[in-house]
Amino acid sequence: MPQPYNQFRAMLAITKASLKALFRSPSAVGFGLAFPMIFILIFGFLGGGGGINVRIAFDKNTDTLSPVYQSIKGAPGIRVIQKNEKELVEDLEKGRITAILNIQKSKDTIADWKISFKSSGAVNPQNLQVLQSLFESKIKAADAAIYPGGRTIAAIDRNVEMIPGRTYRTIDFILPGQLGFSLMSAGIFGVAFIFFNLRQTLVLKRFYATPIRRTYIVLGEGLSRVIFQMLTAIVILLAGHFFFKFTLVHGMVTFFELLVLSFIGLAVFMGFGFLVSSIAKTDSVIPLLVNIFTLPQFLLAGTFFTIDNFPSWLQPICRILPLTHLNDAMRNVAFEGAHLTDCGKQLGVLGIWGVLVYIVAIRIFKWE
Repeated sequence: MPQPYNQFRAMLAITKASLKALFRSPSAVGFGLAFPMIFILIFGFLGGGGGINVRIAFDKNTDTLSPVYQSIKGAPGIRVIQKNEKELVEDLEKGRITAILNIQKSKDTIADWKISFKSSGAVNPQNLQVLQSLFESKIKAADAAIYPGGRTIAAIDRNVEMIPGRTYRTIDFILPGQLGFSLMSAGIFGVAFIFFNLRQTLVLKRFYATPIRRTYIVLGEGLSRVIFQMLTAIVILLAGHFFFKFTLVHGMVTFFELLVLSFIGLAVFMGFGFLVSSIAKTDSVIPLLVNIFTLPQFLLAGTFFTIDNFPSWLQPICRILPLTHLNDAMRNVAFEGAHLTDCGKQLGVLGIWGVLVYIVAIRIFKWE
């Protein structure tokens, strides 16, 4: 009596063959591993802290009637964060804000007001220096208009109160963004080209002559892409950690949680790949369709710098992009010590994108 056809074994055979093809593909290795590693090497060798990002908060006891307060609050280049005291201290410890300021009436006869700073070890010292220099220039400008003599409107307390904080390096921001870019490129470009070529070369049609079901064909090809890209994610994370001191707060726990996030992000982006492969009429159209989706995210989803640097009207658009939430979740887990259970918002947005794109992809996916 003949043995029943083994669908699972057939799926693994497709996976193995496709995986071999991926490792032999220059474009797959380039987009999945080489390009992200080049960016990581460049920013890793830069070392030090992140780029200048002057975000401040005011102490609850700050005299808000002070003209100094009003002048600082409206100054270009400074963003004032308003949260409760506990959240502000937490942000300061994690380097999210540069300093907490306290402006009080001065008791000496030289200055009208006194400005004191509270910062942390997680803050880039360059940002703190820039902030102090900015204050000095504004005070000098005010003094020239109000006090032509030796008096000053405000004096800066040079004894900055420092609280403990984890050093935030450039690599801690850049690596999650590059990993997210790698997952997005591989998930969309890879799947779009694979299934378009399989359809054009009639390979999918030849599969019909075998007993394997269509679902296992898709699973086999998809599994090869997942295995390949998860291997590149492992290489990127380990290289960043051991060569450039990329922060993994909870060690191996954080490492495995980042891999879970990588898998979720890749699964979502592969849905867009299925979508593009069905829409495209020729292989020359695929790069155009893919770039319409990937390029805005590459620029706007916080890959190289925080989206807080964008104009306020653009930020809501940035915050609906799936790559933004993948990058945020990875940075929260890697540096801030969050766990997957703390990333409900980011995972929820990724889940919504995933459900929507697969509903559309399933409806329009073409086998011939």
